[in-house]
Amino acid sequence: MTMGGASSLCDSLVAACISSATQFDTTRSSSRWPHRNRLLSKCSLHGPQPLLMSSRDNNASSFLFESNHTFLNPKQRRFNRASASGQVTTLEMEKEAMVSKKPPRRVVVTGMGVETPLGHDPHTFYDNLLQGNSGISPIESFDCSAFPTRIAGEIKSFSTGGLVAPKLSKRMDKFMLYLLTAGKKALEDGGVTQDVMAEFDKSRCGVLIGSAMGGMKVFYDALEALKISYRKMNPFCVPFATTNMGSAMLALDLGWMGPNYSISTACATGNFCILNAANHITRGEADVMLCGGSDSVIIPIGLGGFVACRALSENNDDPTKASRPWDSNRDGFVMGEGAGVLLLEELEHAKKRGATIYAEFLGGSFTCDAYHITEPRPDGAGVILAIEKALAHAGISKEDINYVNAHATSTPAGDLKEYHALSHCFGQNPELRVNSTKSMIGHLLGASGAVEAVATVQAIKTGWVHPNINLENPDKEVDTKLLVGLKKERLDIKAALSNSFGFGGQNSSIIFAPYK
Repeated sequence: MTMGGASSLCDSLVAACISSATQFDTTRSSSRWPHRNRLLSKCSLHGPQPLLMSSRDNNASSFLFESNHTFLNPKQRRFNRASASGQVTTLEMEKEAMVSKKPPRRVVVTGMGVETPLGHDPHTFYDNLLQGNSGISPIESFDCSAFPTRIAGEIKSFSTGGLVAPKLSKRMDKFMLYLLTAGKKALEDGGVTQDVMAEFDKSRCGVLIGSAMGGMKVFYDALEALKISYRKMNPFCVPFATTNMGSAMLALDLGWMGPNYSISTACATGNFCILNAANHITRGEADVMLCGGSDSVIIPIGLGGFVACRALSENNDDPTKASRPWDSNRDGFVMGEGAGVLLLEELEHAKKRGATIYAEFLGGSFTCDAYHITEPRPDGAGVILAIEKALAHAGISKEDINYVNAHATSTPAGDLKEYHALSHCFGQNPELRVNSTKSMIGHLLGASGAVEAVATVQAIKTGWVHPNINLENPDKEVDTKLLVGLKKERLDIKAALSNSFGFGGQNSSIIFAPYK
């Protein structure tokens, strides 16, 4: 492509994207939780585990070298030299201490947006969950009669509703369309009008919405076109296939110049993006973040790929009964599609603009099983470690958790390994309630964690937790006392944990609580 051609393509991208409508920072507030600054050790298989080191903790590894100053920054070295020579006064030491003790930056949820098989806004979506409605049905978007699996959590009707320019809609992959609309709906839900947006410091506003699969349909269509001629290929096929382009296009549309990228960690993507977005806020790098995940691969190559993995349910005769986490008759997960986006804000920023605060984000964690490409670690150590580190990062005890939105995909091995990990960590808590959103919408892949985060926040808001549908013959290794039954239940949530795991041994746990 010539330079002139590249410039023309970039210009058309910019013009088209204008809508017709509009690791860890462990410093947390100790005021709202009595155990806020206490590391968890009771939940661990191997005793207390350290948090991942931030850049400020590099000197913790200096024991590997002879000098204790190897990793100290210049200010620390000057301070240590002065202290050794007796040149540091008490006043100077107190000043250093005051500088290092900055007020903690709390993160709150002020808006949510979704595109799901059960609704296109958080309220409709969660109402359907509470009623136990299933979004699983026969696939209609293409002829799948030759496949052993012919059902999915497919979005039957979708409209951008004027949120994306028509020219762009025709060329974009669905994962990007779902992402853009859910992101703008989260802003609308958060009361971020054009006037409110004008008051934002856009250099401190970011977008971190990931995807496990990216623009697979765009890329698949490009390959089909290439069989005829490269001239038949969509000129946007490369940029619109990449997982980062959804976040980039949304930021371009909004003019947000803060952190902007995507994370792709298979089906744990949504949680990874939410936690990293929150960390940008707690570290003072941003005040506002749109975060979550989006995926849409209910297409021949997507369905065929998961069939080849032997991961999908083949209960085609009764689609609404196919996804059945923890039930003894489960035979694999049901693929779904959609997007979930949270609007996260620094607490004082949200209060200043008078935002409605739905919940507080307390913290989270990610770990790796380091065991197998697709199978969970038999001893569940990776999941337990993720939960333990999430509790430590949030600064709360395991007794504070009384609701878990589980990953539970309806696979024979995965459901039990997660259940055993939860039982190990929280089994002695008589108040604990556990459910799986996937029983009704299927597995939304990279979007699942984000959509389930919306369900978790909605549970906090409403005081209701949704049922586990199809749990008719519980697995003999499961104690149903921990699981929500076939009907919704009232629950005054103290703190809620949401799990997401992915191929490659990716584990993630994030924690929300009522804002107080």
